[in-house]
Amino acid sequence: MIDLFSQQLEQDIKANAPLADRLRPQTLADFVGQKNLIGENKLLRQAIEKDEIPSMIFWGPPGSGKSTLARIIAKMTKSVFVQLSAVDSGLKDLREILKTAQDRRKFNQQRTILFIDEIHRWNKAQQDALLPDVEKGIVTLIGATTENPSFEVVSALLSRCRVFVLEQLAESDLEIILERAVKTGFESLKIDLTNDLIRYLASLANGDARVALNALEFAVKSTKSNTQGKIVLNQEIIKESLQKSHYLYDKTGEQHYNIISALHKSVRGNNADAALYWLGRMIEAGEDPLYIARRLIRMAVEDISLADPKALEQAVACYQGCHFLGYPECDIILAQCVVYLARAKKSVEVYQAYGKVKEDVKNTMDEPVPLHLRNLPRLPGGKAGAPTKLMKDLAYGKDYKYSPDYDWQEKQEYLPEKLKGRKYLNK
Repeated sequence: MIDLFSQQLEQDIKANAPLADRLRPQTLADFVGQKNLIGENKLLRQAIEKDEIPSMIFWGPPGSGKSTLARIIAKMTKSVFVQLSAVDSGLKDLREILKTAQDRRKFNQQRTILFIDEIHRWNKAQQDALLPDVEKGIVTLIGATTENPSFEVVSALLSRCRVFVLEQLAESDLEIILERAVKTGFESLKIDLTNDLIRYLASLANGDARVALNALEFAVKSTKSNTQGKIVLNQEIIKESLQKSHYLYDKTGEQHYNIISALHKSVRGNNADAALYWLGRMIEAGEDPLYIARRLIRMAVEDISLADPKALEQAVACYQGCHFLGYPECDIILAQCVVYLARAKKSVEVYQAYGKVKEDVKNTMDEPVPLHLRNLPRLPGGKAGAPTKLMKDLAYGKDYKYSPDYDWQEKQEYLPEKLKGRKYLNK
């Protein structure tokens, strides 16, 4: 009886699983996208087909197929698939799984693929605990992360894994997935969804198959059949079902740095329209306006500088305005500043010059100050004099020419001997 109840429970869970889970591809032939990794003759595909897969990290955006691909690999290599979520599991769970995997390998000669979703959320101790069993081959690790593994996965573990980068799914990929879902995902239901609507939904899903399928499922389940027994969907229903309140943006992760980089480079390239777009991506995702304003101050001095000194005034005023108002009112302040900076003339003379200065300072940190430039305060009456007898004996200030008393063209060296005549600026 227990077995019958368990079987019934499993069937109920499967029947009520989200559409994205019910339609999860079971083979590489059904897997959509990521041809850069699993296309014909690609290394990962060959490794899977030869049953010689290494431990690996899948790095890619949400809904790009990381967990699905891991499951397919386990099935094709006849390995036991064990999944852990780094969000709600810890060392105790891991140790139990590793012990079972070791016994499975020892007594049944069967391999275990350990799939750890969001592996970047595990701390160093948790990641380090994987090392011995990954090294010995007790488990084949497949970690999934939306964050740059170079920063989020400990170096010792990273060195034992191959990193594969999954790309955001193209709209054409999502269209294929949605067409399949309409045909096979709803059993006997008759769904009227035009190709234009499929393209519309695909365009709004941010390359995330799970988002697209969840929106489609909600739209279908929330819409009544018409008199012909069909569920007819339209653009308004699709838009409402999607409820695009999420953005592919993480204020502390890879996307955060990619988008601020795109904003900076658009400003540097004098493309105000692109700069406004990237600014909008940050604002609508809830980025701290003061963070954006601080970056704009940096752009004003790094890329514009002497070509338009007022750019710094504009950026500082922008920061103050954002501080006073906050969201939502400060969005236009940021937009105005971004457009000003993008349209301003550019000069990197000071930025490049100071880069050379830093290099020289690093390489000549202990260069002595020339004697004629050493501390020699003006005495009452404007006459120069060494502050102490020792300093006078050491010739502090000797031969210094007080600039106001001489023609400005009078030659005088102001740099250490090793840097004599060094020029940092163009003029």
